[in-house]
Amino acid sequence: MERELGNERPCWVLVGGRRRLGKALAEDLARDHDLVLTSSRPWGDVTERSRGTTPAQVRTLHWDAADPELVSRMMADLEALARAGVTLSGAVLVAGTFPEAPIGTWSPDALEATWQINLTFPLLCAQALAPHLADGACLQFLLDTSIHTPWLQRLPYSAAKGALAAALPGLARLLAPRVRVVGHALGALLPAEGRDAAFLAEQTLLKRLGTPADLCRAVRFAADSPFLTGEIITLDGGRRWR
Repeated sequence: MERELGNERPCWVLVGGRRRLGKALAEDLARDHDLVLTSSRPWGDVTERSRGTTPAQVRTLHWDAADPELVSRMMADLEALARAGVTLSGAVLVAGTFPEAPIGTWSPDALEATWQINLTFPLLCAQALAPHLADGACLQFLLDTSIHTPWLQRLPYSAAKGALAAALPGLARLLAPRVRVVGHALGALLPAEGRDAAFLAEQTLLKRLGTPADLCRAVRFAADSPFLTGEIITLDGGRRWR
């Protein structure tokens, strides 16, 4: 039988907490947090997970960027959490896609799909989550180092992340002083299958790829820094300074 999420441990929302970086972040946070995880796919019967010796109480939600009823679904889900006594003390927006789209292949539908998941969806999530976050909470966005140097083979994606980065200081102003807003511009942490990991590592000053643990430390740092808001932390091993 599912246990109700309590207030003994801080509870965070991870939007896109099912796969890759989202999953790694959820597994790290589950050591000392309760979690609400969202996915674009139904979760089935997953209601609770254990991480090591500390059981993490996990509630799962189905939030799909393509759902025409997304806004009303998010609001209903968050209001249900509030009625259940769940206090949200943080949120990380992880969900996104990384499509290759060289010039000459663009179409209105393809551009809209890329921008929907990488720009529209995070902004709608932020709008829905903000009123439900506790005072002092940190709303965090995963961005990409393409905000500094756009990926030419992924320019529509880069444009979406750049727009989200541009909106971040405005969100920080809108939500201050109650909620803080921080972004993370990520370099290569979990390269896609087929990418040359050795080449990517050589492009950094530190001569290594990042790891999910690097992201987890940065996310925890932002959450534990009450005087930090409106900033983007770049986590790329110094690649942009080469």
